Amino acid sequence: MDRKRLRVSDPIQFCDRHCLMMPPKKRLMTPALALFALAFAPLRAAEPMPWENPAYETTIRATQAESRPGPDEAPKSWNLWMKHHEDRKRWCTEKPVDLLMVGDSIVFQWSRRGKKVWDEFYGDRNAVNIGSSGDRTYHMLWHFQHGGLDGMKERNPKLVVVMIGTNNRGIPELHGYDTAYGILALLKEIHAKLPESKILLMPIFPRGDTPGDQGRMRNEEINKIIHGYVDNQTVHWLDIGHVFLDENGTLNRDLMPDRLHPNEEGYRAWAKAMEPTIRKLLGETETE
Repeated sequence: MDRKRLRVSDPIQFCDRHCLMMPPKKRLMTPALALFALAFAPLRAAEPMPWENPAYETTIRATQAESRPGPDEAPKSWNLWMKHHEDRKRWCTEKPVDLLMVGDSIVFQWSRRGKKVWDEFYGDRNAVNIGSSGDRTYHMLWHFQHGGLDGMKERNPKLVVVMIGTNNRGIPELHGYDTAYGILALLKEIHAKLPESKILLMPIFPRGDTPGDQGRMRNEEINKIIHGYVDNQTVHWLDIGHVFLDENGTLNRDLMPDRLHPNEEGYRAWAKAMEPTIRKLLGETETE
């Protein structure tokens, strides 16, 4: 018999190897070995979540960090976008941030259509909205890579809410995986720069009138993939898409009249549906 010392960092592997050393007729796991495996099973190293490793591929469009404007935008929009980039950096530096919201125009519009609701729900919560209208995942990556999160490194937000990706799906050759990987890259950047923050990952809202809308189907494909990034410890999940649909899956135009962005009542419905989860992840008590 091989007398070399066996490592017990993986108890199941230890038991397997021990059994293989036995004669063939005795290779069933003994009760003692079974108890040993059960007792030490929690010590097995868990599979790392994909966002724990900060590295990501940059060979696909969704992760190629780029500033605005794009080729289909007016050149003068660069000045506006860069001003917004600098403003967002300043907002995250000039005061402590407990709640950070990240996204495209759907999140950005909290500061326009949803401002009254924002003030009501988040005005006293040290909340900052860094959503950027028209952004795709690679635009937000550029913002992150050029200081967008740096002002919060010394004091990480308690919670970062992320919903982005509906603009990516507008390029036909990109499949759901491409956009989902772009969202993963954002999670990697957030976790690397703000390791103490919890993240609430929200699936992209439904769009278009009916379940057969191509944009909505693409978003659903993305959502199925990004759900796999959730561990319910650092990255949490909240799907409230049903709030904007009727029982047949038709979009409620009273809440989302342009079939993409909520109106004020839509933002109120969003805030109410999200509130229990926000309170829980911020660690708030009922009296706060």
